[in-house]
Amino acid sequence: MPLIEHLFELRNRLGKSVLVIALAMILVGTVFYQPVFDFLREPYCRTPAAGPDCKLYVRDIFGQFQVRLRISGIAGVVFSAPVWLYQLGAFITPALHRREKKYAVAFLASSLVLFATGVFFAYLTMDKGLQFLLTIGGNGLVSLPDLQSYLSFATLTLLAFGVSFLFPLVLVFLNLVGILTAQRMRGMWRGMVVGIAFFAAVITPSTDPFTFFAMAIPIWILYGVCILIALVRDRSHRKRAGLNLDADLPDDQPSYVDTTPSPL
Repeated sequence: MPLIEHLFELRNRLGKSVLVIALAMILVGTVFYQPVFDFLREPYCRTPAAGPDCKLYVRDIFGQFQVRLRISGIAGVVFSAPVWLYQLGAFITPALHRREKKYAVAFLASSLVLFATGVFFAYLTMDKGLQFLLTIGGNGLVSLPDLQSYLSFATLTLLAFGVSFLFPLVLVFLNLVGILTAQRMRGMWRGMVVGIAFFAAVITPSTDPFTFFAMAIPIWILYGVCILIALVRDRSHRKRAGLNLDADLPDDQPSYVDTTPSPL
């Protein structure tokens, strides 16, 4: 296709995506707003500071209208994700080879699963971070949570966990393209443990220890899983290649030794 036809196709794909997102926002804002709002408010209701009524306060005349628009926008983008992700994939995949298409589908599916897993972890642990923030000042203070600030906290927490859980996918991609080997990943595990801990401490909005460990421990586990995946892939790659693998190694890097018994 000429460049102008690619631009026309991109315009059509973007137009369809924006239309679906707008329809999803309208549907959420008019029909499913209350269930979505209750879902987002549930972590706050689980905190003792919420009390029996579990009320959030709005200090602006237009505050409730802005909140409705904000929740409808976030939920509309999330609920319409299958459509606009399909449009994005339909625009990109024709330029890929068959093997690249297979990798693209696998990475897209894995990213959705990992992002959803991170959001799930955040939703389960968000009340601990809220309780820490609402009671850190001592017994002489009473917090009146503002709805806008709570939505900002909830959105940032969910996104932080979702995006951080995509980190193993980056490592697997670097291993697939040959930049990061399994041996190198094993050698840098101490630095990665410290780096992941620093990342979790910085990106978590509440900065409480419970939320910190709720993010750091799963990522540490996923890093170990990435090492296992890289070991399996590198080993199978060596068997398929059948080449002299020690010729291009640096002097300070140990050679690979395959301890698999040969067939009799």
